[in-house]
Amino acid sequence: MSQRIANCFSTAKETGRKVLIPFMTAGDPHPDWSVAVMHALVDAGADLIELGVPFSDPMADGAIIQLASERAIEKQVSLSSVLQMVEAFRQTDSRTPVVLMGYMNPVEHYGSTRFPADATAAGVDGLLLVDCPPEERDELGVAMQASGLDGICLIAPTTTRERVKNISNVASGFIYYVSLKGITGAGQLNSSDLVEPVRQIREFTDLPVAVGFGIKNAEMAVKVAQNADAVVIGSALVESLSGAQTKEEACSVAKAFVAPVRKSLDNTA
Repeated sequence: MSQRIANCFSTAKETGRKVLIPFMTAGDPHPDWSVAVMHALVDAGADLIELGVPFSDPMADGAIIQLASERAIEKQVSLSSVLQMVEAFRQTDSRTPVVLMGYMNPVEHYGSTRFPADATAAGVDGLLLVDCPPEERDELGVAMQASGLDGICLIAPTTTRERVKNISNVASGFIYYVSLKGITGAGQLNSSDLVEPVRQIREFTDLPVAVGFGIKNAEMAVKVAQNADAVVIGSALVESLSGAQTKEEACSVAKAFVAPVRKSLDNTA
Protein backbone atom coordinates (compact mmCIF):
# COMPACT_ATOMS: atom_id res chain seq x y z
CA MET A 1 0.00 0.00 0.00
CA SER A 2 1.13 3.54 -0.73
CA GLN A 3 2.55 5.02 2.43
CA ARG A 4 0.48 8.16 2.08
CA ILE A 5 -2.74 6.16 1.68
CA ALA A 6 -1.78 3.87 4.56
CA ASN A 7 -1.01 6.84 6.81
CA CYS A 8 -4.23 8.58 5.83
CA PHE A 9 -6.46 5.69 6.82
CA SER A 10 -4.47 4.61 9.88
CA THR A 11 -4.53 8.16 11.29
CA ALA A 12 -8.24 8.41 10.58
CA LYS A 13 -8.89 5.12 12.36
CA GLU A 14 -6.87 6.17 15.40
CA THR A 15 -8.74 9.46 15.70
CA GLY A 16 -12.21 8.21 14.76
CA ARG A 17 -12.24 10.41 11.67
CA LYS A 18 -14.02 9.45 8.47
CA VAL A 19 -11.90 9.93 5.37
CA LEU A 20 -13.38 12.46 2.95
CA ILE A 21 -12.50 11.96 -0.71
CA PRO A 22 -13.65 14.66 -3.13
CA PHE A 23 -13.45 13.92 -6.84
CA MET A 24 -12.55 16.59 -9.36
CA THR A 25 -11.86 16.36 -13.07
CA ALA A 26 -8.30 17.42 -13.80
CA GLY A 27 -8.28 20.55 -15.92
CA ASP A 28 -11.87 21.58 -15.30
CA PRO A 29 -12.96 24.31 -15.14
CA HIS A 30 -9.46 25.37 -16.22
CA PRO A 31 -6.11 23.53 -16.27
CA ASP A 32 -4.26 26.46 -14.72
CA TRP A 33 -6.55 26.36 -11.69
CA SER A 34 -6.50 22.64 -10.88
CA VAL A 35 -3.55 22.63 -8.50
CA ALA A 36 -4.97 25.56 -6.55
CA VAL A 37 -8.35 23.82 -6.34
CA MET A 38 -6.66 20.66 -5.04
CA HIS A 39 -5.05 22.69 -2.27
CA ALA A 40 -8.38 24.37 -1.53
CA LEU A 41 -10.04 20.98 -1.12
CA VAL A 42 -7.37 19.96 1.39
CA ASP A 43 -7.67 23.25 3.25
CA ALA A 44 -11.41 22.63 3.57
CA GLY A 45 -10.95 19.16 5.04
CA ALA A 46 -10.34 16.67 2.25
CA ASP A 47 -8.19 13.73 3.34
CA LEU A 48 -7.52 12.20 -0.07
CA ILE A 49 -8.11 13.57 -3.56
CA GLU A 50 -9.50 11.55 -6.43
CA LEU A 51 -8.40 13.22 -9.63
CA GLY A 52 -10.31 12.31 -12.77
CA VAL A 53 -8.30 11.84 -15.95
CA PRO A 54 -10.27 13.37 -18.86
CA PHE A 55 -11.37 10.82 -21.43
CA SER A 56 -13.57 11.13 -24.50
CA ASP A 57 -15.77 8.13 -23.69
CA PRO A 58 -16.19 7.90 -19.91
CA MET A 59 -18.77 5.13 -19.91
CA ALA A 60 -19.25 4.94 -16.14
CA ASP A 61 -19.82 8.66 -15.76
CA GLY A 62 -22.99 10.69 -16.03
CA ALA A 63 -23.50 13.89 -17.97
CA ILE A 64 -21.86 16.15 -15.38
CA ILE A 65 -18.48 14.40 -15.42
CA GLN A 66 -18.73 13.66 -19.15
CA LEU A 67 -19.07 17.37 -19.85
CA ALA A 68 -16.20 18.17 -17.47
CA SER A 69 -14.00 15.72 -19.38
CA GLU A 70 -15.01 17.29 -22.67
CA ARG A 71 -14.15 20.77 -21.42
CA ALA A 72 -10.77 19.60 -20.15
CA ILE A 73 -9.96 17.78 -23.40
CA GLU A 74 -10.84 20.93 -25.36
CA LYS A 75 -8.19 22.67 -23.27
CA GLN A 76 -5.62 20.00 -24.26
CA VAL A 77 -5.52 18.22 -20.89
CA SER A 78 -3.82 14.84 -21.29
CA LEU A 79 -2.58 12.16 -18.94
CA SER A 80 0.87 13.76 -19.09
CA SER A 81 -0.51 17.13 -18.04
CA VAL A 82 -2.43 15.46 -15.20
CA LEU A 83 0.86 14.07 -13.90
CA GLN A 84 2.34 17.56 -14.13
CA MET A 85 -0.53 18.86 -12.00
CA VAL A 86 0.16 16.25 -9.33
CA GLU A 87 3.86 17.05 -9.43
CA ALA A 88 3.08 20.75 -8.91
CA PHE A 89 0.69 19.88 -6.06
CA ARG A 90 3.45 17.87 -4.39
CA GLN A 91 5.73 20.89 -4.25
CA THR A 92 3.80 22.12 -1.22
CA ASP A 93 1.80 19.07 -0.12
CA SER A 94 3.73 15.88 0.50
CA ARG A 95 1.08 14.33 2.76
CA THR A 96 -2.33 14.19 1.03
CA PRO A 97 -2.81 11.04 -1.07
CA VAL A 98 -3.82 11.46 -4.71
CA VAL A 99 -5.59 8.72 -6.66
CA LEU A 100 -6.12 8.96 -10.40
CA MET A 101 -9.48 7.72 -11.66
CA GLY A 102 -9.97 7.05 -15.33
CA TYR A 103 -9.99 4.61 -18.19
CA MET A 104 -7.47 2.27 -19.77
CA ASN A 105 -7.14 3.98 -23.15
CA PRO A 106 -5.09 7.00 -21.98
CA VAL A 107 -2.81 4.72 -19.97
CA GLU A 108 -2.22 2.43 -22.96
CA HIS A 109 -1.54 5.46 -25.14
CA TYR A 110 0.95 6.76 -22.56
CA GLY A 111 2.60 3.34 -22.20
CA SER A 112 1.18 0.93 -19.67
CA THR A 113 4.58 -0.36 -18.58
CA ARG A 114 6.14 3.06 -18.03
CA PHE A 115 3.12 4.93 -16.71
CA PRO A 116 3.17 3.55 -13.11
CA ALA A 117 6.77 4.62 -12.51
CA ASP A 118 6.13 8.07 -13.95
CA ALA A 119 2.94 8.41 -11.91
CA THR A 120 4.69 7.43 -8.68
CA ALA A 121 7.55 9.82 -9.44
CA ALA A 122 5.02 12.63 -9.92
CA GLY A 123 3.45 11.87 -6.54
CA VAL A 124 0.44 9.73 -7.47
CA ASP A 125 -0.47 7.10 -4.88
CA GLY A 126 -3.13 4.99 -6.53
CA LEU A 127 -4.85 4.22 -9.81
CA LEU A 128 -8.50 3.32 -10.37
CA LEU A 129 -9.32 2.21 -13.90
CA VAL A 130 -13.03 1.75 -14.43
CA ASP A 131 -12.73 -0.46 -17.50
CA CYS A 132 -9.76 -2.58 -16.42
CA PRO A 133 -10.63 -5.28 -13.88
CA PRO A 134 -7.66 -6.47 -11.81
CA GLU A 135 -7.28 -9.77 -13.65
CA GLU A 136 -6.78 -7.88 -16.91
CA ARG A 137 -4.02 -5.54 -15.76
CA ASP A 138 -1.29 -7.84 -17.13
CA GLU A 139 1.92 -5.84 -17.71
CA LEU A 140 0.34 -2.75 -16.19
CA GLY A 141 -0.33 -4.65 -12.98
CA VAL A 142 3.24 -5.87 -12.79
CA ALA A 143 4.53 -2.33 -13.34
CA MET A 144 2.12 -0.94 -10.74
CA GLN A 145 3.30 -3.39 -8.14
CA ALA A 146 6.94 -2.69 -8.95
CA SER A 147 6.45 1.07 -8.60
CA GLY A 148 4.32 0.93 -5.45
CA LEU A 149 1.25 2.36 -7.17
CA ASP A 150 -1.89 1.09 -5.44
CA GLY A 151 -4.50 -0.58 -7.60
CA ILE A 152 -7.84 0.64 -6.30
CA CYS A 153 -10.61 -1.83 -7.14
CA LEU A 154 -14.31 -1.28 -7.65
CA ILE A 155 -17.02 -3.49 -6.19
CA ALA A 156 -20.62 -2.94 -7.27
CA PRO A 157 -24.04 -3.98 -5.96
CA THR A 158 -24.13 -6.63 -8.70
CA THR A 159 -20.73 -8.14 -7.81
CA THR A 160 -21.04 -11.77 -6.76
CA ARG A 161 -19.74 -12.98 -3.41
CA GLU A 162 -17.04 -15.06 -5.09
CA ARG A 163 -15.87 -12.08 -7.12
CA VAL A 164 -15.86 -9.86 -4.03
CA LYS A 165 -13.47 -12.38 -2.50
CA ASN A 166 -11.24 -12.47 -5.59
CA ILE A 167 -11.11 -8.69 -5.92
CA SER A 168 -10.37 -8.28 -2.22
CA ASN A 169 -7.38 -10.58 -2.57
CA VAL A 170 -5.69 -8.43 -5.21
CA ALA A 171 -6.80 -4.90 -4.31
CA SER A 172 -4.49 -2.46 -2.55
CA GLY A 173 -4.93 0.95 -0.97
CA PHE A 174 -8.66 0.70 -0.36
CA ILE A 175 -11.80 -0.82 -1.84
CA TYR A 176 -14.18 1.50 -3.67
CA TYR A 177 -17.76 0.34 -3.29
CA VAL A 178 -20.07 1.71 -5.97
CA SER A 179 -23.26 2.32 -4.04
CA LEU A 180 -25.62 2.53 -7.03
CA LYS A 181 -26.19 0.60 -10.22
CA GLY A 182 -25.54 2.80 -13.22
CA ILE A 183 -23.49 5.92 -13.89
CA THR A 184 -22.10 8.59 -11.62
CA GLY A 185 -24.50 11.27 -10.47
CA ALA A 186 -27.58 9.14 -11.08
CA GLY A 187 -30.18 7.71 -8.76
CA GLN A 188 -30.98 8.07 -5.11
CA LEU A 189 -28.85 6.39 -2.49
CA ASN A 190 -30.45 4.50 0.38
CA SER A 191 -27.80 4.19 3.08
CA SER A 192 -29.45 1.10 4.57
CA ASP A 193 -28.62 -0.74 1.36
CA LEU A 194 -24.91 -0.41 2.22
CA VAL A 195 -24.95 -2.50 5.38
CA GLU A 196 -24.79 -5.98 3.88
CA PRO A 197 -22.46 -5.26 0.91
CA VAL A 198 -19.91 -3.49 3.10
CA ARG A 199 -20.12 -6.25 5.70
CA GLN A 200 -19.42 -8.80 2.99
CA ILE A 201 -16.39 -6.89 1.75
CA ARG A 202 -15.02 -6.78 5.28
CA GLU A 203 -15.28 -10.57 5.46
CA PHE A 204 -12.53 -10.86 2.89
CA THR A 205 -10.21 -7.91 3.49
CA ASP A 206 -8.87 -5.54 6.11
CA LEU A 207 -8.54 -2.79 3.52
CA PRO A 208 -10.57 0.36 4.18
CA VAL A 209 -13.86 0.65 2.31
CA ALA A 210 -14.76 3.87 0.54
CA VAL A 211 -18.27 4.42 -0.79
CA GLY A 212 -19.10 6.63 -3.75
CA PHE A 213 -21.78 7.36 -6.40
CA GLY A 214 -24.96 9.16 -5.43
CA ILE A 215 -23.55 11.15 -2.49
CA LYS A 216 -24.48 14.77 -3.07
CA ASN A 217 -24.30 16.61 0.27
CA ALA A 218 -23.30 16.53 3.92
CA GLU A 219 -26.46 14.77 5.08
CA MET A 220 -25.95 11.89 2.68
CA ALA A 221 -22.24 11.71 3.50
CA VAL A 222 -23.01 11.29 7.20
CA LYS A 223 -25.42 8.44 6.50
CA VAL A 224 -22.92 6.65 4.28
CA ALA A 225 -20.14 7.11 6.84
CA GLN A 226 -22.08 4.98 9.31
CA ASN A 227 -20.95 1.94 7.31
CA ALA A 228 -17.90 3.14 5.38
CA ASP A 229 -14.37 4.20 6.26
CA ALA A 230 -14.41 6.87 3.56
CA VAL A 231 -16.95 8.88 1.59
CA VAL A 232 -16.43 9.91 -2.04
CA ILE A 233 -18.25 12.95 -3.44
CA GLY A 234 -17.88 13.57 -7.15
CA SER A 235 -20.57 14.79 -9.52
CA ALA A 236 -22.07 17.34 -7.14
CA LEU A 237 -18.67 18.97 -6.59
CA VAL A 238 -17.78 18.89 -10.30
CA GLU A 239 -21.09 20.57 -11.11
CA SER A 240 -20.46 23.25 -8.48
CA LEU A 241 -17.02 23.98 -9.91
CA SER A 242 -18.19 24.10 -13.52
CA GLY A 243 -19.51 27.65 -13.31
CA ALA A 244 -16.42 29.24 -11.79
CA GLN A 245 -15.04 32.12 -13.85
CA THR A 246 -11.72 32.63 -12.05
CA LYS A 247 -9.21 30.57 -10.09
CA GLU A 248 -10.17 32.40 -6.92
CA GLU A 249 -13.84 31.63 -7.46
CA ALA A 250 -13.10 27.96 -8.16
CA CYS A 251 -11.12 27.69 -4.92
CA SER A 252 -13.87 29.44 -3.00
CA VAL A 253 -16.50 27.10 -4.45
CA ALA A 254 -14.38 24.05 -3.58
CA LYS A 255 -13.98 25.16 0.01
CA ALA A 256 -17.63 26.08 0.37
CA PHE A 257 -18.66 22.65 -0.86
CA VAL A 258 -16.25 20.50 1.16
CA ALA A 259 -16.16 22.39 4.47
CA PRO A 260 -19.75 21.63 5.58
CA VAL A 261 -19.33 17.97 4.62
CA ARG A 262 -16.18 17.78 6.72
CA LYS A 263 -17.87 19.52 9.64
CA SER A 264 -20.88 17.20 9.52
CA LEU A 265 -18.71 14.09 9.40
CA ASP A 266 -16.64 15.31 12.37
CA ASN A 267 -19.70 16.25 14.41
CA THR A 268 -21.11 12.75 14.12
CA ALA A 269 -17.86 10.85 14.62
